[in-house]
Amino acid sequence: MPDATPAPVPAPGPDQAEHAPAVSVGVMLPRDLPAGEVLAFARRAEELGFAELWVVEDLGFRGGIAQAAAVLAATERIRVGIGLLPTAARNVGFAAMEMNTLAELFPGRVDVGLGHGLPGWMRQVGAWPASPLTLLSEELDALRGLLRGESVSVEGRYVRLRDVRLESPAPQPPSLLVGARRPRTHRIAGELADGTVLAEPVTPEYVAVALGHTQPPAGHRVVAYDVAAVHDDAAVARHRARPALEWIGEPDWSVHIEPLPFARELAELRASCADRAEFTRRMPDAWVDRLALVGPADVVRARIAELGRAGVTSVVLMAAGVDARDALESFAAVV
Repeated sequence: MPDATPAPVPAPGPDQAEHAPAVSVGVMLPRDLPAGEVLAFARRAEELGFAELWVVEDLGFRGGIAQAAAVLAATERIRVGIGLLPTAARNVGFAAMEMNTLAELFPGRVDVGLGHGLPGWMRQVGAWPASPLTLLSEELDALRGLLRGESVSVEGRYVRLRDVRLESPAPQPPSLLVGARRPRTHRIAGELADGTVLAEPVTPEYVAVALGHTQPPAGHRVVAYDVAAVHDDAAVARHRARPALEWIGEPDWSVHIEPLPFARELAELRASCADRAEFTRRMPDAWVDRLALVGPADVVRARIAELGRAGVTSVVLMAAGVDARDALESFAAVV
């Protein structure tokens, strides 16, 4: 059994952050936030100085494009990302129209993340393709041409267009990013997209592996989602973050864990626990410190700087353990 003795939170060096690449700090719009609070949350995120706000499109919750349009209209400066739109869910021609509309109305403020979608969800709606990689490649290639204002004709396995073009392409097309977890998807992101979105938990070790597969060109963005809890008492922050880590160790997230020095111990602990609650309760503090951004603001800033040195360009903080509005206020100490 792993040692569960509480581990001290490492203190950042006096000039640690100053020598790290600049990292844009954003926040996730919680998928289950009551509808009446969504726009106020977005406006407050902008007021607090966050550079980015990301919305998600999880099955059964809210549509990504509709959320993005609403919060873009309710704010003035903050950049809005959609992460992620499943490629199999929309016809590429109509998806290009939606993306282009956002870019026309809100120039320079729109990022669109594309991905396979979780297989279980996509099978629920009868949209899981035989070859998700082929679909993603074909759709990215077509979208890039359409958003540049080109007339696109293609007869692919999944994407079929005949002389399709946008009548008023936005002067600043939206950035296209790929949500990548596996090596072949990382490579597609490096070849065809403006950036990569890495789902939580994102550690420097995982970033190194992902970028090794991506081989990103200059200017390629790397957006990292991470569970976060900011509090002057590190123990309180860890307590808040633990429930949000309950799915760590399940098969879909194995690629995030494998690069970590405690990967084997984590798998053993997971296998020995009766349920998720026991797993999160027994998880050593040192693991929580590595799998989430937790602790006082200066510690969280140091962790963000560490991710920046690993190659991350944007960190998106995901609320854990408290009301989303309270979490947003606490996150502001990091910006």
